[in-house]
Amino acid sequence: MGEVCELCEAARMTTWHYEDDRCWVADCEVCDVPMVVWTHHGAEPPDVEVAYMLERLDEVATARFGEGGYKVDRTMRQIPDHFHAHARDPFWWFRRFDGG
Repeated sequence: MGEVCELCEAARMTTWHYEDDRCWVADCEVCDVPMVVWTHHGAEPPDVEVAYMLERLDEVATARFGEGGYKVDRTMRQIPDHFHAHARDPFWWFRRFDGG
């Protein structure tokens, strides 16, 4: 039996901010920042899908961090075979590892 993709599983373990048939945006369990996830398993969605997903992420991240208060990180470190991107504010690392 193959491994289950955590992003396909989409367990609601953190706050969810947005969801439709193309993507969902929730707080990353590891990083505690908004993360957009493609609803289809795969690492390279079409450009139109990427643009749509990043717009949804921008809406959530701007509401949380303010205009220009974050940078999009599209590096898929822990789950490289399923498209997702994080909106990282300048203090995410300290919050995550210092409890602040």
